[in-house]
Amino acid sequence: MRKITILGDGAFGTAMAVLLAVGITRQITLWSARPDSARQLRETRENVRLLPGVRLTENIRLCEDPEQAAQADVILNAIPTVHLRGVLRRFRGIVPVDTPIVSLTKGIENDTFLRPSETIAQELGSECVVVLSGPSHAEEVARGLPTSVVIAGDDDAPMHELQELLASERFRVYTSGDVVGVEMAGALKNVIAIAAGMCDGLGFGDNAKAALLTRGLVEMARFGVAHGAEHATFQGLAGLGDLMTTCFSPHGRNRGVGIRIGKGESLENILAGSPKIAEGVTTSRSVFRRAAEMRLEVPIMSGVYRVLHEGVSPRAAFSSLMARRVGHERSF
Repeated sequence: MRKITILGDGAFGTAMAVLLAVGITRQITLWSARPDSARQLRETRENVRLLPGVRLTENIRLCEDPEQAAQADVILNAIPTVHLRGVLRRFRGIVPVDTPIVSLTKGIENDTFLRPSETIAQELGSECVVVLSGPSHAEEVARGLPTSVVIAGDDDAPMHELQELLASERFRVYTSGDVVGVEMAGALKNVIAIAAGMCDGLGFGDNAKAALLTRGLVEMARFGVAHGAEHATFQGLAGLGDLMTTCFSPHGRNRGVGIRIGKGESLENILAGSPKIAEGVTTSRSVFRRAAEMRLEVPIMSGVYRVLHEGVSPRAAFSSLMARRVGHERSF
């Protein structure tokens, strides 16, 4: 696996290109969906908009041609969920079905409730799709700060080969067989991160935030297990690990949205002024609908939906949470 293509020149796609280009002779291709973005990368060798100060080394090939990008031993998908299906259609019939694809995308398709790996398999007919997730902010990965993640696939996936391909002294990769759990955790933690940001924006303090994250993790696991995930996955890197990073880091875009909502800004104004995609905004809508259909109790994630999409104030949503009937902590 010497030829590696990364689809998507956003923050994490760029960070993975920089990470994989270090030290070992490989052909790294970073594919851009937009010509203007590709042109800017060629002119500056830097993702000025999303990762300023991180230089793209000369062994990273920049590309905007799907056919060139498809000539790879392994493909890493870093296209955001909201754009994933449309972008993948450019690669129909081009990517061989046996080419391993590693999905880096965290989210759920709004209309279909498909996970990114399912969308990839559906659009490209791919026979080998694995997922990579965990506490891994692009700003830190690109600068070589120590990071640990988990890669998940079924029994037929070349897990150990992909693990060795992606792992380095600065990027530790564990394996898992729970694809559903790893993807669900990566999507759901973004919704809880918005709630954590609201908590910070309202100035509610450490006690409230600790309780919010603890009970939020319970909701994530409850929702995930109802969809076939393993409960233990939510205690690992893809669940608890990613949740902590997203809810405390200044890099967390979903937390950032929540902070501004908590301080009184409108969602429309926040989204209009940011180049970064906060996946939790759309995921909250998907989760609310599915939880209602399945009669799952997810009061924190439902509260986030109501604040973002129904006009409920953050303070009223938190008051509603605190006023709920009390019960046994271990109730799952």
